[in-house]
Amino acid sequence: MTKPWIAPQLSRRDFGKLVGAAGLAFGVSPAALRAAFAADAVDSAQIISGKASGMLIHNAKLAVMETPLKMLREHDHTPKEILFNRFHYPHEGDAAWYATTSAPPEDIVKNWTIRFDGLVQRPRTLTIADLQARPQEKRVSVLQCAGNGRSYYAAKQKVAGGQWQNGGLGNVEWEGVPLRPLLDDLKMEPSPEAHWLTAEGWDQPATPEGSDFAKSYHLADPALDNAILALKMNGEPIPAQNGGPVRLIIPGYYGNMNVKLLTTLLFAAAESPSAFQSVGYRMPLVPVEPGQFEANDYTVYNSVPTYGHKIKSVIFSPLPDDGAKAGDAEITGVAFNDGEAAITMVEVSADGGKTWQEAEIKPAESPWAWYHWSAKAKLASGSNVLMCRATDALGRTQPMDGLTRWNPRGYEWNGVDRVEITV
Repeated sequence: MTKPWIAPQLSRRDFGKLVGAAGLAFGVSPAALRAAFAADAVDSAQIISGKASGMLIHNAKLAVMETPLKMLREHDHTPKEILFNRFHYPHEGDAAWYATTSAPPEDIVKNWTIRFDGLVQRPRTLTIADLQARPQEKRVSVLQCAGNGRSYYAAKQKVAGGQWQNGGLGNVEWEGVPLRPLLDDLKMEPSPEAHWLTAEGWDQPATPEGSDFAKSYHLADPALDNAILALKMNGEPIPAQNGGPVRLIIPGYYGNMNVKLLTTLLFAAAESPSAFQSVGYRMPLVPVEPGQFEANDYTVYNSVPTYGHKIKSVIFSPLPDDGAKAGDAEITGVAFNDGEAAITMVEVSADGGKTWQEAEIKPAESPWAWYHWSAKAKLASGSNVLMCRATDALGRTQPMDGLTRWNPRGYEWNGVDRVEITV
């Protein structure tokens, strides 16, 4: 498999020196970075410069963290300071590359290239400046880690990985170059055998034996019609921690499919052999139980990649520490899916599912953005179990028992959301 790369005039080693210098420019010394990535780092602001304090940390070394719902509910577009973070490889020597919310340094942006290659007659290479010169379009979409909600599978059996709650998501405005028109304009003339498009990122595994990060999409996938090569996030250059200077955005798809640090798009006859495509980030084709299907049992024949979001809703308020009082209350939250059909109903219960009522739903900013909803309810003194369940125009709804979708990697949790509060 072709290795991810950046401009020939800028080697990875030189690139590491540049980003290390950038860290100093941003006020992050190498010693501070090493300390921040130590296991005893206690706050998100110590791990990523510019990140809000109080994020929930799952892995300090890899800067993996999620957003507390109290922070998430305050913004229509999730700011970079609180957006969840997920990287796969430690960057010991050049940790400054993604240890800041600042935009990538100008030297890096200027030398960055995206290669279009594979089963084509005319390979091409574009710079960031080439992309900036083309028409730009915006996409507002929910960005969600495929492992978001993984901790809830522990009610059947805990699975390895960050024990995400519901904060591994955000509602983000992206802006960039539409993918399909770009490919058409480049006139690369793909071979008839080219059925897949593989995206590769710059970041590299910690060991030579590791697998490069690559994701594949069937060229006939309608989701690619809405894909963009994003250069901006919420109106600003994309921070390195969120995939800048250029990130492939496929609205409605789980975060891992939106490849960060994009360097290469390859036309191919088959899916990438990358472990992140062929083994990782996949769901079994049939329901499985603990012990009958292991994390390393995944193949391209018995599972599918985590492509489009499963329909989901999340309660934003009241939360357990909001200090809710008995009597009339408003329950609020958001719902979203893969964008293929509108969310048509959100049902809410304040008594653990004994009775349900329909919430009022506000129109979404785009098919892939989240829908805000609210419902009136009465809270009783003592314990109250709040629940919500979304349904879309295709009849897809959340399972009452999310454990029916248990899988050994803990992906795609979308069970009915439950919040227990005491008033």
